[in-house]
Amino acid sequence: MIQQTPRSVSRHDSAKAAGALAAAASLCRERGAQFTEVRRGLLEALLHAAQPLGAYELLSRLETALGRKIAPPTVYRSLDFLMGQGLVSRIESMNAFVPCAHPEHPHVCVFFVCEHCGNSLEVENHALERLIARDASALDFEINRRVVELQGTCAQCRSAA
Repeated sequence: MIQQTPRSVSRHDSAKAAGALAAAASLCRERGAQFTEVRRGLLEALLHAAQPLGAYELLSRLETALGRKIAPPTVYRSLDFLMGQGLVSRIESMNAFVPCAHPEHPHVCVFFVCEHCGNSLEVENHALERLIARDASALDFEINRRVVELQGTCAQCRSAA
């Protein structure tokens, strides 16, 4: 069964964003990891974004939100932390970041990325996860990160054309 998961929340849906941030803070506490102001700010910016964001766009948004300058290495370290905790995924082909739809458990991130508008959707596919796990086991291969990206044209861009 394929389960499509929404990635971003509307700016007008602050309760949903607050819930996602509270869940992230709780996961970090359970794991003994610190959910700092910068890490929280980056995740919040991604939750409100309409599409994946690059590190420098996130830097700009974070500086605006916090009202102070932030060094680029701080953003990169914080993004590494968020990825390590499963709270954020990197879309490799775009060199951009999105909040993870299911940070509470490891899963294969399957992203459908529109080449026209840059929008992405994350899909959780348990059958694909089982196939990947089976093949990795047969190869005696330990997987550290699971990201699958498919590029094409979304329905909205197709209908606009």
